[in-house]
Amino acid sequence: MREIIGRCIGETSLVEVSFISKEMPQVGEYVSLKYDDKNVLGMIESLVRGSVSINDEIFDPKTIEKIKQIEGDDHYVRGSVRILGDIKDHLRIPRTPAPPGTEIIPASQNDLQKIFQKENSLSLGTLISQENVEVKVDLEKMFSRHMAILAMTGAGKSNTVAVVVDGMLQYNGCVVIFDMHSEYNINFNNGESKVIQPEINPLYMSFSEIKRLARVSESAYIQERYFFEAYKIAMAEMRNGDSQNKGFIRNMREVLESWDSGKREFRGQNVEGTTQIIDVINKIGDLERRYNSIINTSAGNILSKLELGKANIIDLGSVDESAAEVIVSHILRNALQNNKKWLKMGNESGELPLAHPVFFVLEEAHILAPNNRHTASKLWISRIAREGRKFGLGLCLVSQSPKSIDPDSLSQANNMIILRLVEPKDQRHVQSASESLSEDLVKQLPSLNIGEAVVLGLMTKIPALVKIHEHKNKEFGQDLAVIDMWKKTRQTNEQKYEDEKEDVMNLGGDY
Repeated sequence: MREIIGRCIGETSLVEVSFISKEMPQVGEYVSLKYDDKNVLGMIESLVRGSVSINDEIFDPKTIEKIKQIEGDDHYVRGSVRILGDIKDHLRIPRTPAPPGTEIIPASQNDLQKIFQKENSLSLGTLISQENVEVKVDLEKMFSRHMAILAMTGAGKSNTVAVVVDGMLQYNGCVVIFDMHSEYNINFNNGESKVIQPEINPLYMSFSEIKRLARVSESAYIQERYFFEAYKIAMAEMRNGDSQNKGFIRNMREVLESWDSGKREFRGQNVEGTTQIIDVINKIGDLERRYNSIINTSAGNILSKLELGKANIIDLGSVDESAAEVIVSHILRNALQNNKKWLKMGNESGELPLAHPVFFVLEEAHILAPNNRHTASKLWISRIAREGRKFGLGLCLVSQSPKSIDPDSLSQANNMIILRLVEPKDQRHVQSASESLSEDLVKQLPSLNIGEAVVLGLMTKIPALVKIHEHKNKEFGQDLAVIDMWKKTRQTNEQKYEDEKEDVMNLGGDY
């Protein structure tokens, strides 16, 4: 005999029904409503437990004890079910609501397996409510419609990224991870990780990228004019092979110093000792000190280093945020321009550094595409989010602070994996960016355990509460063992003290 969870009560609609039950089901559990020759799938989104006798108008705890002795256990469970679609009709929303009194029964394992089993899929984990049902998502739609992985710190975000990357490597995918904390050089099941140092050849950089590294303000138009002329001269000399030995930045500085000393005229004028030139020279000097390691005139196009079947790690752990923004914008800009040419030229694209789709994973997306300030990386992240699917470029935004992400970029992520989120502003920001995230699902986000997530979007036919697979790299995303580190440091210092004391005493001195 089939198990009955409950029955529909009150007025029902095409998108939601309420039910009453004596048994306690689980939030996120899939149920079935069979009526009018339909097999309608739904998800339990909210639950409350109450008692007819013990209501909120009782003010004396002893009264409750007497009622329980007389009435016994007369509790009830009330809940709501979100209608997901008719299983017999490709999960289309039915045209008629369920009659009141309709039985609500658990969805069959066979039906759920058919829904979550797909070709060209990526396995994320298993259903929280039914652990024997594996959740697979559509990899093509994940790629083309972009994705966001959002969670508070310690909720399993990095593990989820590793699972997604591993799933793409299974199909020989080209994945690029902008690694802000140098943590993704790990062992993957389906491919290797390849660490790429953030070296950029100025030949492939735009003027605005170099200017941003030098921190020349948009409002400092006189400094910008001197900087631009020096940039043009240094670029021309580098193209002619004259500055390879000196380096691009040093060559710019020498041009500026020649104007400042009067040895060289600037546009036919002597500008010796001009304050603005001295300011630009100082900024060039600062640029050389901070970023000389990432600007390399002998480096090739960084896109040519990307390999299929590998997790290409752009290691940004050793650079500051300004440099990270420039590097990310540089790579995204060049990738978009490259792939536009590739798709237009077809088989004649042999000279291009890239000739295949690329999936970009942006860790710390709230830094690279911030909500409250303009950055070069934010511009190109937004461009890729809007245009990338047409040119074989996918995007994954990863963040523990969703409220700080540019809403335009986040709204283009039509797929989401949302792990535990407690901050109300984060929840509201995510909900405003996703049409599929209902109010009831939002209420579940604070109660998710580590590694559990709400998965929704075009990559899955129905929203799901999923226990994400645990990646084999057990140390991935682990917290530091702070207490042990303190103890070891103290022991080391004490041993050093004893050794020094013994050395002094051996020499006949006092310690």
